[in-house]
Amino acid sequence: MRVAVLASGRGTNLQALIEEWQNSFLPVEFVGVGSDKTDAYALVRAQEAGIPTAAFPKEGYPNREEQEKAIRDWLEDLNVQLLILAGYMKVFSPVFLKEVSYPIVNIHPSLLPSFPGLHAQKQALEYGVKISGCTVHFVDEGMDSGPIIMQETVPVFDEDTEDSLAERILKVEHEIYPEVIRLIAAGKVHRRGRKVHIHRDS
Repeated sequence: MRVAVLASGRGTNLQALIEEWQNSFLPVEFVGVGSDKTDAYALVRAQEAGIPTAAFPKEGYPNREEQEKAIRDWLEDLNVQLLILAGYMKVFSPVFLKEVSYPIVNIHPSLLPSFPGLHAQKQALEYGVKISGCTVHFVDEGMDSGPIIMQETVPVFDEDTEDSLAERILKVEHEIYPEVIRLIAAGKVHRRGRKVHIHRDS
């Protein structure tokens, strides 16, 4: 399966995917890593792994539509079959989502539908939940509102800060994101409306 990744920052989830790919865990071909930030460290991680990169900075385009069109054209040129978001801090427009034919997946540091959007760990702590976690989901037109593929829980401790909770959740993200990509590439993930069914290995 030909996959591309979009990331805006450090790219730690990208690194977890690259390592599992290098270990032959992921039956995919990484055909490109892109970013809306020219200085995103995710691009460095991709280059070190020999994956082609591209940057689409906001200031390089007259408007959001042209920026998204450039990203879409790049993905089409790569013949992408799956788009992975790994810390990509932009919400796609309905036009972009309507034009693409491949699925898009994202990971979020909460148990959706709780605490969508930015600072999910801070939201969880302020609300006082005892369990948080992370969610891998298909992308739709909403904010972290797409069909849920997989979730994993992480306990919340009384002494937690936003940073300490985020660090523990991130470790779990690095475990379940590669697993979801492996299952998708193996044809074991099936979506019917909002329901996603996973056919595990026998």
